[in-house]
Amino acid sequence: MEHKIIIADDHPLFRAALQAALRQGLQNPEIYEAGSIAALQNLLEEIPSPDLILLDLHMPGAHGLSGLIFLRGQYPEVPVVVVSAMEDVLVIQKAMYHGANGFIPKSSPLDVLKNAVVQVLDGENWLPAGITEVSDVPENSEIERKLASLTPQQFRVLGMISEGLLNKQIAYELEVSEATIKAHVTAIFKKMSVRNRTQAVIALKELEIEAPKIDKT
Repeated sequence: MEHKIIIADDHPLFRAALQAALRQGLQNPEIYEAGSIAALQNLLEEIPSPDLILLDLHMPGAHGLSGLIFLRGQYPEVPVVVVSAMEDVLVIQKAMYHGANGFIPKSSPLDVLKNAVVQVLDGENWLPAGITEVSDVPENSEIERKLASLTPQQFRVLGMISEGLLNKQIAYELEVSEATIKAHVTAIFKKMSVRNRTQAVIALKELEIEAPKIDKT
């Protein structure tokens, strides 16, 4: 059986490693890559029902769990496995609480990556040894539920707002009219219960998770 799998990660070398693990564990998988949340959204418009999404939490357009929350809201039937350099127990449990089907630390050997993916494709969840799911995880705020209510285009616009783009620039990037973007912005503010761009960005930043520090020595 051929599986359609999307790897969403902004590090080309790690995407290549994941590809190697997938090709070892699966028979002729169709693998697609996205280096940002915007690229992932574009892929999902072309391939709305992949068999699995492997999602990094830290990539352009993502604010902590925002990408996962968006995917659960818009594509609830698609399994999502978080593949992250963060191995904090609370982060893992929050990801599972918000609908992830698994959490694979990036430090895992290729065999572990391969086996975890196969297990999720078989309909089971996968967690690192010693980690258990919990039913009650502290939430940041209502922002998580509000974010899940955004349409794909509204989520895309919100991501561009968070990057500091003006309506005119967003309209140019998305190839739509500025009036269309203004309508999206108004809808976003209403759904998120904010009054302006600054409040929207502050609310989104509540979902951010501190990225692990990389030793460059």
